[in-house]
Amino acid sequence: MSSATTTPIRLRQFVLLAGCLVAASAQAALITLPNSVLSNSLGAYTPNGYYTNSLGTIAVMTGGGNAPGVGAATGRNDDGFRQQALGFTVTYFGMTYNSIFLNNNGNVSFGAGISSFVPSGPTGAAAPLISPFFGDVDTRGARSGVMRYDLSVSGQLVVTWDSVGRYEARDDLLNSFQLVLRSDDYVVGLGEGKIGFFYGGMGWSVTDTSTVAAVGFGDGAGNGQVIQGSTLPNMNTVVQNKFVWFDASLAPVQPGAPLPPQQPGGNVPEPTSLALVGLALVGAVAASRRKARKV
Repeated sequence: MSSATTTPIRLRQFVLLAGCLVAASAQAALITLPNSVLSNSLGAYTPNGYYTNSLGTIAVMTGGGNAPGVGAATGRNDDGFRQQALGFTVTYFGMTYNSIFLNNNGNVSFGAGISSFVPSGPTGAAAPLISPFFGDVDTRGARSGVMRYDLSVSGQLVVTWDSVGRYEARDDLLNSFQLVLRSDDYVVGLGEGKIGFFYGGMGWSVTDTSTVAAVGFGDGAGNGQVIQGSTLPNMNTVVQNKFVWFDASLAPVQPGAPLPPQQPGGNVPEPTSLALVGLALVGAVAASRRKARKV
């Protein structure tokens, strides 16, 4: 066979291979961490499993979902969110932020509020988000607590979903969990991290809209990191009375272990880097089911 015949074939093979590599790297990467990264929370910092019992201010949010106006001053809400100035900077997936959205449904996000209530996973949202327990939280029940936030410690935000109920206004079972988020230049103590998830009693995953909850991180473009069991039934029992710290690269920190040296601004991987090193490639799953009624 002449070179005039073989060259185009080889060229086509090269182009095909290159195209496959580009397509593979463009897919979303989901890193799944084993449950062994979780440690027992009861008594580790507080008797009830929180990092701090200074819960701070009631989060007054939107009227619910994307409804205009301000929600109830009591903080009782379903699907609302609140934009909050941090007073410090946080670098997350290569972008630096000085404000955050506190979302009623068990997560916080950057750049946009999240009113989604079906937990398709941290990679299922259209904005970068941190999900200590992304589920359909509804705090309108009489026995339910509300979301609170505390910025009293310099360079640190604590968000607490304190004994919160589930949709639709159910308060028979309650969840108690807390997020700690620290600034880029926060000096982290031994065995701690830049982001912490803390859980007390966790009574529910099942709501009128879903049977699962999501725990982890997402970049808004399909890349993410979750704890094993996320978006599977009974995730509440996995995290109940547990806690975990993460360093700036979202690697779990072992209790009592020093953090590796880190530059100011953190080193959370870029979305493309995460896609290349992910343990599994998955497509983002969008939640399309809508509630029949909003209050």
